[in-house]
Parts: sequence; C-alpha cells; structure tokens
Amino acid sequence: MMLVGTKIAHGTIGSRRQLFLLPSATRSQFNPIISIKPPPLFQSQLQLQLSVNQTLTVVSALGGGGIDGETERSSPLEVKQEIQRCYQFVHRLGRGALYLGSSRVKPDHPHYLLTLELSREVAKMLDCTTWTGAGPGLMDAAIKGALQAKKPVGGFKIGKEAGEWTSSNFHPYLPPETYFTCRFFSARKHGLVDAIVRNDPSERTAIVALPGGIGTVDEIFEILALIQLERIGSKFPVPFLLLNYDGYYTKLLEFLDVCEQWGTVARGEVDSLWTICNSNFEALEYLAKFYGISECRRNYDIEKYVNQGTGSYI
Repeated sequence: MMLVGTKIAHGTIGSRRQLFLLPSATRSQFNPIISIKPPPLFQSQLQLQLSVNQTLTVVSALGGGGIDGETERSSPLEVKQEIQRCYQFVHRLGRGALYLGSSRVKPDHPHYLLTLELSREVAKMLDCTTWTGAGPGLMDAAIKGALQAKKPVGGFKIGKEAGEWTSSNFHPYLPPETYFTCRFFSARKHGLVDAIVRNDPSERTAIVALPGGIGTVDEIFEILALIQLERIGSKFPVPFLLLNYDGYYTKLLEFLDVCEQWGTVARGEVDSLWTICNSNFEALEYLAKFYGISECRRNYDIEKYVNQGTGSYI
C-alpha cells in the first residue's frame, strides 16, 4: 500500500478515493457502520474514522492544522469588522430611503426614468439620505434622482454586480465618502438594513423594492422575513413598498397567493408586511400619509413621466 496524502482531508467514498490507496482486500472492508483500523504499519501515520453518512476523514499524525495547513479561518473576524464599519458609515450619513432594484436596466428604459423621479420626490418629501447598492441600473437611477433633489446619498457597493463584465471597487462619479465597498455580501446586507431601521420617531425611512432579478428578490424576501420576525420595525414601523411597474411583480404576487392556498403562508400575512404600488403617485401618497405630511407639501413633480393609472412611461 502507498500513502498518497498526509494532510487533513475530507472525502466521500467513491468520489475522493484519490486521497489514499489501499489493497483491494482492505477496500472491501469499507462499511458505513463500522470503524476502520489501518494495518499496524500505518497506525502512526493515519487515523481513519468513517461516519454513518459515509464521509471519510483522513487525519494526519504529522500536523495539527486545518485543511491545506490552515490553522484558523480569519473570515469571521473580518466580517465582524466590516459590519462594524458599515454601521459607522450609516451613522455618519444618516438613515433614509433604501432602493432595491436591478443593476441591468439601461438609462433609456421606462423603469429607470420612473425610479429617478420617484427617488427625487421621496428625497425632497422625506428630507432623508437615499441609500442603494451603489451599482448601475435602477440603483444608479435612484442615486441620480436624489442628486437632482440636492439631497445626500449613501451606498454599499460590492465589487461586481450582476450583468457587469468587470469588477471595480470604485464608483464612476460618486465621491468616495458617499459609498463603502464591501468585501462580504453579509456585511453589505447588514449595512443596507441598518440604513432603514428607525430608532427615533423623527427618523423617516422607507424600503422601496423596484423591478429586479435574483439579487433583488433575495433582498426583498430577506427584508420581509426580518419585518415578519420584528427584527425591523420593533421600535418604530418602517414602510415597505413594492413598486409593481407595468405588472412586473404580478406573477410573484400570484405565487404568494398560492402559498396561502397551500397553507405555507398564513392568510393576510404577507399583505401586512408591505404595500403594493402600481405607480409613483401611489407610492408618494402612501409615504405622505404614513409620515403625516400635509397635503400642501405634496407637490409631486411626476406628471411629465408617468401615467398614474398604469405606472407606464409616456
């Protein structure tokens, strides 16, 4: 018999046999319900333990480190430190309205123009920071809308967004003090959520979910779960708006209705967590009523872009 590896390694029988070679007589003894005792010649080199799920662990007697010599994973501490930096960043720029949406939508698309005007009007009405993932597409539209309103913006950027060919830690036009580039997705999510948590009744925040793909839907459902479990809104409620431009999310809403029919979601449970808006006018009116903004201050500059009945660009 010839030993192939001496470091710690993990493998499943049949898929990782390349870790070691044993004579056929020894290999035939493999059984998930018994322990394997190597021949005396190799007892000082290997300790073999076969668990009931048929996972084989080969432990080197020559070293006490982790896989490939790694003694301790450093990422948990790095994630914690990055989350703390995200919290500090939110504290510096102030909480506000968070926009979730596709990074692939082009500037000439109707939903881009709708997002730009919505973020502009929300920023003026709530007088708050506009938060995004600092990426392209609808995130970029929300940023430009806030800048048109001359209100502050903040973003948690990730190295590479969906649809981009290259990765970059830098935003093409925002000053570096307005965004933070995250290495870890988990830290980025912590930062985005912290940007909308209300700890004081004077804080005006909101979550605005725009049309998007896998990443956007992931964020939508994660925030829904946090609201459901009162991790968001435990002190003061936070309005969550789903912008159903041109019926974009109709099929998703139908799926949630099916969940209710099957009993996997309680009836009326999802409806209590968010508000569906088919147009910018509906979204602005809901936020105005939520925060008690008087009608004399509801001067929305949206008529040149949106058909209020369908949410479509004219």
